[in-house]
Amino acid sequence: MGGASTDRGHWTGIVCGMGAGALWGLVFLAPALVRDFRPLDLAIGRYLAYGLMSGLLIAPRWRSLVGKMTSGAWWALGWLALAGNLFYYVLLATAVQMGGIAMTSLVIGFLPVAVTIIGSRERDAVPLRRLAPSLLLCGAGALCIGWQAIAVPGTASATTQIIGFLCAVGALISWTAFAVGNTRWLGRLGGISAQDWNLAIGLMTGAQALLLLPVALAMGVGHHDAAAWTKFAAVSVAVALFASIVGNMLWNRMSRLLPLTMVGQMILFETGFALIYGFLWEQRLPTVLESAAFALVVGSVISCIAAHRRPAATEAAATA
Repeated sequence: MGGASTDRGHWTGIVCGMGAGALWGLVFLAPALVRDFRPLDLAIGRYLAYGLMSGLLIAPRWRSLVGKMTSGAWWALGWLALAGNLFYYVLLATAVQMGGIAMTSLVIGFLPVAVTIIGSRERDAVPLRRLAPSLLLCGAGALCIGWQAIAVPGTASATTQIIGFLCAVGALISWTAFAVGNTRWLGRLGGISAQDWNLAIGLMTGAQALLLLPVALAMGVGHHDAAAWTKFAAVSVAVALFASIVGNMLWNRMSRLLPLTMVGQMILFETGFALIYGFLWEQRLPTVLESAAFALVVGSVISCIAAHRRPAATEAAATA
């Protein structure tokens, strides 16, 4: 019975991971929809909306939540909000603008590898050697995504490309820290639901975005007409609702159901859905390398699921 319950929990977590990836993939369309706005503008707009929505949703339970929060949990909210939201999004958008989508995808594509390797050190984790096929497929998929654009000479200067690469590495480090830290804190917060934790992070992120607003205003807001600002507001609200509220809720639910070694692989769904949305937006079919990358991403996730099912199957056979 225990093995069957664990198996159901794994499949529920995988479905939640797919849902989070499908919604997070929409984030990559936001810069294309409001191309005239800076990465900092996009981050502030998205996370102000996220913070406002989180505050409205959590207001009825705020006193109860505060009573369950420790000083360590408040500090965790602060750095998780920065690492997983503001820092990551600004660094990612800057890397795309300065180094290109392909180079950024190549670097960010190693998120599952980084998280899975860290997760393999957890107690009762699946041994790293059993995850090797999944990691190799993941790495091969990331290489395919970025190879064709890297092979094409860039128009930007070497300095610009290096800065873009460093921003992509910074985004990789930032979100790896968030994925690992968030999963571990969710395991410690027995009295706080995954959704309330997500809303608390949203409220903290909104407060941080509010502090950044004077910086953005001092840098200038550019010349945008009323229609452009309306579109910007609509995109910010939509991304905040679907990616930050609902997507993060599904991710936190998944993080409580799956071991950290599987959590890392679930990030691949974001890459896969982002590719699909990109093809639809550009109204084209994928290239051979992009098709190979998508197949490798799917194979990596399936291989990871199989590696985690094997111990459960062995245990069930031993007790039969």
